[in-house]
Amino acid sequence: MRDNLLELLANYRAAGASEAVLREEFITLAGTAADCCKRSRLEGHLTGSAWLVSADGRQALLMHHRKLDRWLQPGGHADGDWNLAAVALREAREETGLSDLQVDPAIFDLDKHRIPARGEAPEHWHYDLRFVVRATGGQEFSGNAESLALRWFDIAALAHDAGLDASIRRMARRWLERN
Repeated sequence: MRDNLLELLANYRAAGASEAVLREEFITLAGTAADCCKRSRLEGHLTGSAWLVSADGRQALLMHHRKLDRWLQPGGHADGDWNLAAVALREAREETGLSDLQVDPAIFDLDKHRIPARGEAPEHWHYDLRFVVRATGGQEFSGNAESLALRWFDIAALAHDAGLDASIRRMARRWLERN
């Protein structure tokens, strides 16, 4: 599975020089750290997230993250799973209650972000691989303990909302350019 992940990363089309450098950082981590998919790797580890879009591709479902207190895409820890697309799909199902979901196996976005210390977990890096997950059935969701709220957002509005995390705006712009 490591080889599959390295191939996905190698095939990811970076948008500019800084993203190409970031992609190389992901490749180095995945290629050299046998425990890079485990949250026990305290320096930082791979995670999987879902850019969860409606069937018509006009809306994205975001969650108001309880611990981080901001609107983010569903996602989470790999817990040893090298198939990060499957992780993104699993997290989307768990965090939204939606069941009719399809994941695109190609990487949609890469993001490295700092996670603050919490409890016994020290501050660390998440190397987040994001995948497009499409809701092919209904759009009625149910939250879980990780979120304060869930909401469908117009993707065109997300692209310009300065109050949101920069990576959400970046994914919205990338989605609009692609579709």
